[in-house]
Amino acid sequence: MTSHSPATASPRTRRLRTSRGEFAVVDVSPAAGVTVRGVALLVPGYTGSKEDFASVHGPLAARGYRTVAVDGRGQHESDGPADDEAAYAQDELARDVLAQADALGAPVHLVGHSLGGQIARAAVLLDHSPFRSLTLVSSGPARISVSQEQRVKLLRDALAVMSMAECWEAILAMGPPEEVGGPARGPGGQEFLRGRWLGTRPAQLLTTGRQLCTEPDRVAELAAVPLPFHVLSGERDDTWPVPDLDMMARRLRAHRTVVGGAEHSPAADRPGPTARALADFWDAPHPAGS
Repeated sequence: MTSHSPATASPRTRRLRTSRGEFAVVDVSPAAGVTVRGVALLVPGYTGSKEDFASVHGPLAARGYRTVAVDGRGQHESDGPADDEAAYAQDELARDVLAQADALGAPVHLVGHSLGGQIARAAVLLDHSPFRSLTLVSSGPARISVSQEQRVKLLRDALAVMSMAECWEAILAMGPPEEVGGPARGPGGQEFLRGRWLGTRPAQLLTTGRQLCTEPDRVAELAAVPLPFHVLSGERDDTWPVPDLDMMARRLRAHRTVVGGAEHSPAADRPGPTARALADFWDAPHPAGS
């Protein structure tokens, strides 16, 4: 691309219209005078939202990348049914990602964090043609760790008998693990985190939580796809052990980045090094068909 973007790199919250409905996004383009090198679609994780990428938009815009972070179906500010779990099957969410990429003018770089990485992987396996590359951020080869699986199951059990507001109070009592939306993580204070939680549909949390606990290993299938891959994580991770992420990168013949001082959310923990690693990967030449 050689076109130039709007006058500033200020974030713009808007609705992205696609063939599968509208999705809430944060859309940040490079400032006027900066040549656009590409577009990236950023997919958040379980109990997360588009705001989880807030701190990397600016550095990536400075490198010439327009970044569009999305709330998935039924997540935070994107619409979705409250009780229909079939709407949140992984293939449905993957097809949403394909539609989002198409609406942005594919091909785009695809980035998925945690659960978002597994949804992104499913999208690529359905159709890789809308994508220039795939980056999996703190997103492992299969189901989550036993400790996080126990937390997700606790949350699912609570959702079956409690309102979203009652569940939020229970989460506060459980402590800060981010994979169950705990209060210590996220881009804003507790008011924002509570509002995001209450805006997310119960069926979305139930269905995607079950996916995290049952996801099969699809790395060999993904490795056969002719795309450049990047596996990025912090140096510590309770959701997928870092050695498992290292092994996944080797199986994918992927570029590997470990962000020092970061844990499960490198974009929030160390946004500067995370954005630099993303842009360096996108800038690098990749052999045709890889």
